Amino acid sequence: MRTHKTYKVANVQQFKQHLLNWSNQFEDIIWLDSNNYKQQYSNYDAVLAVDAFTSLQTDFHQAFDKLKDYQTTTNDWIFGYLSYDLKNDIEPLKSENFDGLHFPDLYFFQPKKLFFLKGNSVELHYLKMVDDEMDTDFETISNFENVEQPSYKSPIKIHLRIHKDEYFEKLEKMLAHIHRGDIYEANFCQEFYAENTTINPLEIYNKLNAISTPPFATFLKQNDKYLLSASPERYLKKEGQKVISQPIKGTAKRDEDFMIDSLLKHDLVANPKERSENIMIVDLVRNDLSLTAKKGSVKVEELCKVYTFEQVHQMISTVTSQVREDVHPVDVIKTTFPMGSMTGAPKISAMKIIEDLEATKRGLYSGAVGYFSPEGDFDFNVVIRSILYNQSKKYVSYSVGGAITAKSDPTQEYEECLIKAKAMRTVLED
Repeated sequence: MRTHKTYKVANVQQFKQHLLNWSNQFEDIIWLDSNNYKQQYSNYDAVLAVDAFTSLQTDFHQAFDKLKDYQTTTNDWIFGYLSYDLKNDIEPLKSENFDGLHFPDLYFFQPKKLFFLKGNSVELHYLKMVDDEMDTDFETISNFENVEQPSYKSPIKIHLRIHKDEYFEKLEKMLAHIHRGDIYEANFCQEFYAENTTINPLEIYNKLNAISTPPFATFLKQNDKYLLSASPERYLKKEGQKVISQPIKGTAKRDEDFMIDSLLKHDLVANPKERSENIMIVDLVRNDLSLTAKKGSVKVEELCKVYTFEQVHQMISTVTSQVREDVHPVDVIKTTFPMGSMTGAPKISAMKIIEDLEATKRGLYSGAVGYFSPEGDFDFNVVIRSILYNQSKKYVSYSVGGAITAKSDPTQEYEECLIKAKAMRTVLED
């Protein structure tokens, strides 16, 4: 079905940039970059999928069934995204908040051209219909002269969908639900947006990636819609029968002073509120994974381990399972979606309360981007620390949130949101 060819690359960083610039000619692009972040569960340094041969686009109605059919019949690499609002396909829920972006709820495509980077080599996997273009493409990319894209210098005016006083009011309502026992944790998010705004998506992505260098960076283009993501979080990965989930809960800011930075990291490790946030979600993930796991195979490999990124320290846990042979790969996703780190617990109650208190439809934010392999393996990130852009509507948006528990201090929660928003705001406001 595909022709494979491997090429050696002299300058990997330069080749990656050329490859991304070259890809911009296509209507469908998914670029996934680990930024060489050292992690245990990693297959490639970077992957590019371009040029849809077939595709699936749908709203939430029976979306997982449609994805299952598409993945099974295509029996090839497919790349795409799951929006947060697919929750409405799994549970009797709704999404009625404001939506300025209008992304489809689910989108996957079968790329004609695939690039896998590892070390100093790149593997091309092309569908037979285009495999005569491999050598020419590699040559073109290696010597690619970037056509200077227009850089839009008009000031970007960022607005808040929920203003500070209203944020505190909503947080008090969230805490009332927690004290009443309706939920014990919820992820509450707020949107920052700009209207009548034109940006150069690739330029903004490059800047965001440069200041964040996260392990799950994504540049996604679907016609006039873009995701520019500096995500540090993996949602779910399947390797053979093994499934890996790595929820993030717990954030601390960085400091340029090494001693202060070390202290901030130490304080995060020891912080009982941050640890309890993480452990609650680990319990939820264990429960979700057990629905498709072989009996007794769900394990917590790492609990509350702190990882350091350019902008923040994060507390990450790693939960694994062995999936039963009779389970379809899409069902592993369906039974764990949306990821607990973006909902709270218990999951359904948290999602209802979130919908009631948030002001924006989440859409692709707090959804997932990734791929399925022909063997039914997959890897998906969590869409956070991301800028979303609808070029036709000239609408730019980024959202941030935090886990609210009984121990939450509203002022600290608000400040944590601003820390998480800093990188996106910096690149947009230049």
